[in-house]
Amino acid sequence: MKKLESLKRIIILQLSVIGVIIDTVFYAYFWIEYYYPILARRARGLNFYFRGHVLVILIYLVLILFCMSTFGGLKVGYLKPGDIFFSQIFGIISVNIISYFQISLMGNWLVPIRYMVVCAMVQIVFSGLWVVLCNWFYHRVFPPRQLLFVHGDRSIDDILFKFSTRPDKYLVRDTINVSEGIEQIEKAGMSGLYTGVVLWDIPTPARNKLLKFFYSRNMRVYMMPKIPDVLIQGADSIHLFDTPIMLTREYALTAGQRFAKRTLDIVCALILVVVSSPIMLVTAICIRLNDHGPVLYSQIRCTRDRREFRILKFRSMRVDAEKDGVARLASKNDDRITPVGKFIRKVRIDELPQLFNILKGDMSFIGPRPERPEIIEQYMNEMPEFAYRMRVKAGLAGYAQVYGKYNTTPYDKLKLDLIYIENYSFWMDIKLMLLTLKILLKPESTEGVDSDQTTALK
Repeated sequence: MKKLESLKRIIILQLSVIGVIIDTVFYAYFWIEYYYPILARRARGLNFYFRGHVLVILIYLVLILFCMSTFGGLKVGYLKPGDIFFSQIFGIISVNIISYFQISLMGNWLVPIRYMVVCAMVQIVFSGLWVVLCNWFYHRVFPPRQLLFVHGDRSIDDILFKFSTRPDKYLVRDTINVSEGIEQIEKAGMSGLYTGVVLWDIPTPARNKLLKFFYSRNMRVYMMPKIPDVLIQGADSIHLFDTPIMLTREYALTAGQRFAKRTLDIVCALILVVVSSPIMLVTAICIRLNDHGPVLYSQIRCTRDRREFRILKFRSMRVDAEKDGVARLASKNDDRITPVGKFIRKVRIDELPQLFNILKGDMSFIGPRPERPEIIEQYMNEMPEFAYRMRVKAGLAGYAQVYGKYNTTPYDKLKLDLIYIENYSFWMDIKLMLLTLKILLKPESTEGVDSDQTTALK
C-alpha cells in the first residue's frame, strides 16, 4: 500500500515537472526562431553553436523550476487548482522578465519585447490546461482522505469549516471527543473506515499516546501544534555522552544572522525607495486631493524587545477614524476607509512609507508584523506567549502574512511567527520576500477581521 502511494506521488511530481519542461520548450522555440536571429543580425560576432543554445535553455529551465518550486506551482493536490495556476502565472512572468533582460544584455540593447509577451501568453494558456489535467489525474488516483477528527472541549466549527473547503482532498467522516477515552479512539481509528486521524487541541498526554499509537500502525496523523511544539522545531540536536538532547537557545538570531539580515534590509529598501518613488508621489497627490487631509499616518507600534517606534503609512482611513481614542483593527467593509484608501490597501501601496522605517532600523523586511501597544496588552491577557514574537525585529512582511491571512486568528498568527523565528535562515528571508510579491495580488491577504474577532479582543 505504501509503495503504491509513493509510486502515485512520484507520477504526480513527474507530471508537474513535465509541465515545466514543456514551458521551457515554448521558450526554446521563441529563443531559436526569433531572439537568436535578432541578436545574430545586430550583435556582430555573436555566434552560438549547439552547446550555446543548450546552455541558454538550461538556464531558463533552472530558473523556472526554482520559481515554480518557490511559489508553489508544483504542489498539485496540496494547493487548490486556482492557487497552483496563479503560482505558475507568477513564476512564468518572473522568469520571462529575467530572461528578457538576459537576452537584452547579450545584444547590449533592449530587444523587442513582443515575442516574450507572446511566449508568456502561450505558456500561461498551456499551464492552465496542464493544471486542470494534473488536478483531475491527482483526484482520480488519490480520493479524499477519510478522516476521524479527535477534539477537546473548545469549539471546532472554524476548523471543520476549513476542512470542508477542500472536499476534494479531505472528508471529515466523524468527530469524537477525547473525553470518550483513549481506547475508544484507538478502536475507532483502526476500524478501517478512515485513512487519517486529526488530533485537534487535546491535552498533551492524550495527544502523545494517540500519536505514538497511530504512528506505529502507519496511520497518517494531522496534528495541531502547541506553542512548545513550535519552539522545539528550531531546537538544535546535540549529544551529551550517548544521550540525544534538544537545545533551545536564549536568543533568536546570531550576530552573523543579524548582520546579514540588516545588510539585506538596507540594500533592498534603498532599491525599492528609488523604484517606487513615482508610485509614492502619485499616491500622496491622490490622498491629498481626496479629502485635503494629511498624506502620511504615523502610529505607535512595537518592535524587538517591545521597543516602541512610530510606523509610517499612507493614510487610508478618515482623519477622525479613531476620534474616540480606542484602538481597533480594520474590519470587513469598514466605513472608515476612504475610496483612495480601499485601493491602496488592496494593492498594499499604503505600506510603502515603511521602507523608511526599515532604513532607520526600526523594522526589517521580514519579521512579525508590528502591533500597537494596546492591542499587544489585549493579546497577552489571553496569550502570554505573544511576547515571544518580539524576540526579533518587526517586519514589513512576515511568515504569518505569507501563510496566513489578515483575518487569521491571533493564536495561529503567533504560531506562524514563531515558526519563522525558530527556523530562521537567510534563505528563508529571500524566499518569503519572493512569496510576498505573490500574495500582494491575492485579495484575501488584505481582508479585515470579522466582527467577532474584534469584539473578542475588547
